[in-house]
Amino acid sequence: MKSDLQLQKDVQDELRWEPSIREAEIGVAVKDGVITLTGTVPTYAQKFAAEQAAERVSGIRALADDLHVKLSGGSDRTDTEIAHAAANALRWDIEVPDAKITARVENGWVTLEGTVDWYFEKAAAERSVRYLTGVKGLTNFISVRPKISAPEVKAKIEAALKRSAELGAKKIEVETQDGKVILRGTVRTWAERQEAERAAWNAPGVHSVKDELYVSF
Repeated sequence: MKSDLQLQKDVQDELRWEPSIREAEIGVAVKDGVITLTGTVPTYAQKFAAEQAAERVSGIRALADDLHVKLSGGSDRTDTEIAHAAANALRWDIEVPDAKITARVENGWVTLEGTVDWYFEKAAAERSVRYLTGVKGLTNFISVRPKISAPEVKAKIEAALKRSAELGAKKIEVETQDGKVILRGTVRTWAERQEAERAAWNAPGVHSVKDELYVSF
């Protein structure tokens, strides 16, 4: 098991290694394997990239993202400009059923709402607006409409977990009910935990995933 000091160094090194993170002032604090990111970044895209970079480091148990977006002068946009850009981005992304999704913008914060049939459509909508100039934050309230029975969902998720080369699927239990999924058990790394979540979200009709997996080294 890594010490907090080693985890801090590894996260700092990973942040420096990530090429999409530039001109950022990011502090890394660690206590009992829990990482806290603090400071400011010039775009929401860099905030997201910093979170993803930290999560790639082996040995972390949890992550708290307290980074704030401080736009530079050339990145300022009005809410109306961001809303128009978001509407265009949703319309131009072929994976997004844009007729089912609306975007609201307030003080640079984008909120997505609507109902889709698949989780990948919800994720695609979020991805399409994440990198827009002027965005300070993003909330994804898009819901996924259940289409198949709970036993079918459970079977599909369990099969996906077994197919994954990155997971020890025998240690993961899957519970499903009306499109809700609960994952229980143990995984070896934070990355494995994310992979298990991703597999669960990819099942048709899943609209929420509760991750109760425990990272055991």
